[in-house]
Amino acid sequence: MLQVTYIYHSGFCVETGNSYYIFDYYKGKLPVLDRQKKVYVFASHFHHDHYNPKIFALLEQQGIPRENIEAVLAADIRKRNYPEGIKAIRVKGNRAYALSDGTQVETLYSTDSGVAYLVTSGDGVLYHAGDLNDWRWEEETEEYNHNMTARFRREIDRIEGRKIDTAFLPLDVRQERDYDKGMLYFLERVETEHVYPMHYWEHPEVIEKFCGEHPQYRDIIKNTEEAKK
Repeated sequence: MLQVTYIYHSGFCVETGNSYYIFDYYKGKLPVLDRQKKVYVFASHFHHDHYNPKIFALLEQQGIPRENIEAVLAADIRKRNYPEGIKAIRVKGNRAYALSDGTQVETLYSTDSGVAYLVTSGDGVLYHAGDLNDWRWEEETEEYNHNMTARFRREIDRIEGRKIDTAFLPLDVRQERDYDKGMLYFLERVETEHVYPMHYWEHPEVIEKFCGEHPQYRDIIKNTEEAKK
């Protein structure tokens, strides 16, 4: 069982039978958590809209024991921003790690900063892109955009053919006509059961826009806003 709660921006809480996985908390209200379960806090990189150390204070406010919390933090996050008294794993791209409950974590290099996460537990496989995306911009040179696409596709090709239960993927309206390039390439190459668009900057209408332009994916694209608690 994978129960998804949308928090804000690229932040999600995923509940499994034994644990919670909190991804890229920036701001927003957490769901009420079971204090008996393990909580794994993932941060894909140091940008303020993807990592806020306040998350650990929020967990303490809910009475989550420190021994039940583990942080999985991209290596570009400075150690001065690590939580005190909480186990933290520092991760780099293109590596594999094992968490204390046996969860397997694989990383991809980001095309911006930090990593993307592929998380495998007994309840399913999750993918959180962080800022791994085909960041093409109309104001950039053709060479820049070509290199960006090549870097992005190289990372996604590493997991081509994998089966993913739930994926969290950027759908950024600021990219204008190229807003869908990254998501389309991912969906064409990675078998995915459920997709939650993210990083859409207060413009959730872009989700319906994507579904209208690419109806073949409508059945797997979730309205992220409806996953709020």
